[in-house]
Amino acid sequence: MKYIYVAGPYSRGDPVVNTRNAILVGDELVKLGYAPYIPHVSLLWHIVSPHEIDYWYNLDLAWLVRCDGLLRLPGDSSGADNEVKVAQANQIPVFYSLEELGGPK
Repeated sequence: MKYIYVAGPYSRGDPVVNTRNAILVGDELVKLGYAPYIPHVSLLWHIVSPHEIDYWYNLDLAWLVRCDGLLRLPGDSSGADNEVKVAQANQIPVFYSLEELGGPK
């Protein structure tokens, strides 16, 4: 099973809606046979035990470099843009649609 990091908007707009959108994409990735890492779900962790933003970025990047690919969701996000750069610097393929990962057209 390949591990796919889901990168996309979180704090621009509604973090709850953005988290929901990322989870729904994660469900589709599972159906395609992937194991998604969805950094957005740290929303609940942050509610229980808040931390500074760099705490979350550092955890996310630690997972990213262990993944086989990154799926960049649409939308404005400086965090996701940085994750794309980190993926590229580590020769991790970047995808921009489920279709590129074998999903429906």
